[in-house]
Amino acid sequence: MREPPCDAAAVRQRLARERATALARAESLRRRLDEIGDASTWTGADDEHDPEGATLAYERAQAQGLLVDARHELEALDRALAQVEQGAYGVCERCGEPIAVERLDALPATTTCISCASSRR
Repeated sequence: MREPPCDAAAVRQRLARERATALARAESLRRRLDEIGDASTWTGADDEHDPEGATLAYERAQAQGLLVDARHELEALDRALAQVEQGAYGVCERCGEPIAVERLDALPATTTCISCASSRR
C-alpha cells in the first residue's frame, strides 16, 4: 500500500468542516420533518388533491430522502476521519493506490480512486 497524498492536520480540519455542514443540514431537515408533521396534524386540508402545489406527503418524502443522504454523508465523513487516524486516508480501498488529490478535494470522504470508481459501474 502506498502513502496517501495528504497533510493529516489539514485533512482533519477539512473533514471536520464538511461534517459540521452535513450535521447542520441533517438537523435542519429533522426540524423540517417535525414542521411537516405538525402541519399535517393541525390541518384538515386534503393535500392529496390540492391543485395548488406540492402535497405534504411529497414534502415529507423529499425531506426524509434528503435526511437519509445527510446521515450517509455523516457516516462517510466519520469513516474518513477514522482513516486519517489509521494513516489510510487517501488510499483506494480496492486497488491500494493513492487517490488523486483533485478527487479528494471534490469528494473528501471518497474511498476509491477514479479508475476503481469508474470500473464499478
